[in-house]
Amino acid sequence: MQRQWLVLGIIILAYVPVAIDATVLHVAAPSLSVALQATGSELLWIIDIYSLVMAGMVLPMGALGDRIGFRRLMLSGAVIFGLGSLAAAYAPDAGLLIAARALLAVGAAMILPATLAGIRTTFNDAGQRNVALGIWAAVGSGGAAFGPLVGGVVMTHFSWGAVFLINIPIVALVLLLTWRWVPRQAFRSQQKLNLPQAIMLVVAILGLVWAVKSAMKPDIKAMQTLAALVPALLLLVWFVRIQLRSPSPMIDIALFRHRVILTGVVMAVTSMVALVGFELLMAQELQFVHGRTPLQAALFMLPVMLASSCSGPLAGILVSRLGLRRVATAGMALSGLSFLGLANADFQHQQWLVWSWMVLLGISATVALLSATSAIMSATPKEKAAAAGAIETMAYELGAGLGIALFGLVLARSYSAVIALPLGLTADEQLRAASSIGEAVQVAAGLESGRGLAVMEAASQAFTHSHSVVLFSACVILLALAAVVWFALSAQRCESN
Repeated sequence: MQRQWLVLGIIILAYVPVAIDATVLHVAAPSLSVALQATGSELLWIIDIYSLVMAGMVLPMGALGDRIGFRRLMLSGAVIFGLGSLAAAYAPDAGLLIAARALLAVGAAMILPATLAGIRTTFNDAGQRNVALGIWAAVGSGGAAFGPLVGGVVMTHFSWGAVFLINIPIVALVLLLTWRWVPRQAFRSQQKLNLPQAIMLVVAILGLVWAVKSAMKPDIKAMQTLAALVPALLLLVWFVRIQLRSPSPMIDIALFRHRVILTGVVMAVTSMVALVGFELLMAQELQFVHGRTPLQAALFMLPVMLASSCSGPLAGILVSRLGLRRVATAGMALSGLSFLGLANADFQHQQWLVWSWMVLLGISATVALLSATSAIMSATPKEKAAAAGAIETMAYELGAGLGIALFGLVLARSYSAVIALPLGLTADEQLRAASSIGEAVQVAAGLESGRGLAVMEAASQAFTHSHSVVLFSACVILLALAAVVWFALSAQRCESN
């Protein structure tokens, strides 16, 4: 009896850095952009490559766990995650840091299904298993929510690379404890991995995101963006055709034909886009514009972290009492209204008002996420529950990655359109300062104090304006989706579940 809870402790220990690393770089983004001389596009790749690669690799890694056993999968994933952490901590430039983060994602994609399989294998009693899954879910949501705070605390005393080095002792302990205490399991050597299909999906996703990010640059023409977008779309269509024809597909595409499941997936992606995109936007606003340290920025964002990590039980109660349709629609609509409030609030002089809107955002987005889960699982036949769970996991990871890309795209376009730089800059300096506020900081650092201050003043004003544009755009999209959700989740099909 005690051993199974010890195994759970080891599983949770392995899951903690995976959850935290999804968001730990948010408050480190401004420091990263300056230290590595990263462009705005490179900065976004550094942050969201983790979620995007995980989205494509988590399914075949789950199959690999069936093939070799979750113990071996967790050991292998921990080793890769540790190596990726070391490589990321000492990366000398943005390109190598992006590659290291991709390696981290591969390790994380192995650890995540290993932890779930470990719980399922270790706990035979349904009641105890539900308790264990509840602890696992709380660690996942809490780790992602408090990742920025962890990053802020670490960066108060160390450089940005330390946010990755803190993974090393945890990984070492996980390897030691897993090897000593986690029992071996039976495995199915005939299990198919579908690894080529996973690579195809990852390449298609990265191609689409690259096309979106290329549109951020003011000097990139539409044809260049299309040159990246069209092949990625064709590859994605090819992937879907393979899934439809395959007797053992990596993703059960047929589930997307169900209106409620499709609506749930859209809600999951959108909710993660809102939460993750907002956190990154706030981290840059607070540090670049208002001069806060990483820790101060993380503490300022604490209300949205607390609200999103603690409102899961409330969301479950609301769905049970009011029905999925009402709660899902309200979650999306209130998320939109919170963005409207934040778009019009003064972050410097109306802190309590900003925090109130943040709390509403954290609660409403979490409610929408739980509603998405309920919609997907309630409309899925029992025999396809595992396939639906895999789709849900992918939706969360895709939402996290796309949130950074989409918020970054709107922000960059708006910023470049309104910035009014002082005279006397070279053409290269003007192009860089107009690309992103991080590059404006780099340009200002190379100028004499008077001109540097003028560049930063122009960049700060443009970023504040763009920040409002992004949040208002998000408000409009979320309110429109709330209307779609209301009509898509009909009372007869959802509230009865």
